Amino acid sequence: SPKMMENKVFLSFTFYSTILILKMYVVAIITGQVRLRKKVRSKAQQHLGMGRRNERKQGNNLISLFRAHRNDMENIFPFLFLGAIYSLLDPSPTVARIHFLIFCVGRIVHTIAYLLQLRAPTRSVAYSVAQLPCLSMALQILLATTPYW
Repeated sequence: SPKMMENKVFLSFTFYSTILILKMYVVAIITGQVRLRKKVRSKAQQHLGMGRRNERKQGNNLISLFRAHRNDMENIFPFLFLGAIYSLLDPSPTVARIHFLIFCVGRIVHTIAYLLQLRAPTRSVAYSVAQLPCLSMALQILLATTPYW
């Protein structure tokens, strides 16, 4: 709607959210490609006794991909909620954009650190940096809504 198009903060949030969702799709696609290339069967097949020793070993290489995807779900989904509500609080567009950018870059670096198995503390620093804007948005939402609890 035209009203939504006037909300620069919400448009910025929508841009970064879409980038993050596309990043999640990329991780899912990479996971599928690795499983196909290494001929690693699903856990269900392995539990039925069909998994061979070398197949299980190759499956261990997928653990970091699965963890990266699960970590995305644990962090990006809350961001989607917090960012949407935060956008309704009429924050400064520049401050809001900084919140969204920091989260997005932090999550991208976190995924790259997972996939390329970069040395510590790259992944944990990226994780922590991405949590800061979420914490900030959550606090601002709580402050704005406290009178209504």
